[in-house]
Amino acid sequence: MFIEANGCRFNTVSFGAGERTFLGLSGWVANWELWQQPFELMSRSWRCVSYDHRGTGESPVPSETISPKAMVDDLFAIMDKLKIGRCVLGGESSGGLVALMAVLREPERFEGLVLINAMAAITLQTAKHLVDGCRADYPTTIKAFVDACVPEPNSDHIRRWGKNILLRADPEAAARMLESAYEHESKLPLADITVPTLVICGSKDAIVPPRVEEQIAKAIPGAELVILEGVGHAPTMTSPEKVVEAIEAHF
Repeated sequence: MFIEANGCRFNTVSFGAGERTFLGLSGWVANWELWQQPFELMSRSWRCVSYDHRGTGESPVPSETISPKAMVDDLFAIMDKLKIGRCVLGGESSGGLVALMAVLREPERFEGLVLINAMAAITLQTAKHLVDGCRADYPTTIKAFVDACVPEPNSDHIRRWGKNILLRADPEAAARMLESAYEHESKLPLADITVPTLVICGSKDAIVPPRVEEQIAKAIPGAELVILEGVGHAPTMTSPEKVVEAIEAHF
């Protein structure tokens, strides 16, 4: 369903009717579909919610309105609209930055945190490379990015799916998403996170190497780290069963 919040119209989805709610955030300009396969498995016992965050899928916005802070504000507004008092929050890739900011801002709203190949910051090197590519040749940039995200064999269908998802975004929105994340200069105080945290990463992730996830897990008190062998940057799409197994074992 479409929800009006913070001057934007968001495409939201909800599956299952479990007593506990899991809310998934996707990274960069990926829409809710990155959580589709895990939700198909989890909805047997959870209420699973996601949405196209601003600038992605069916939630287009003027690119100048995109920022991590705006996306955190959107998260809480959507939780309120959907009457989600508390949930387990999942953040995938750069969606992890938004998830971390949200948990630090209002920890009482979250039963737990799941970070999947997550970024706690965007580096200038990463931002400039992709930002320039978005503005010069968006389709070629997306193809190269998705190919790097999905190194798993026999995954041509996943790469095609991923490219189609990302190409739905406006190139300037994609560029702004990265620029605004880089402009978020504050170093997040990961040691202040108090909710139970699970960090999942793929051993073959070329976008956010496992050492980054190891550092994040080490910095968050009591966090559990699960490394999925042979998996790249998009485990919710390529290895949904393993992702769900890790989530349900932890929570």
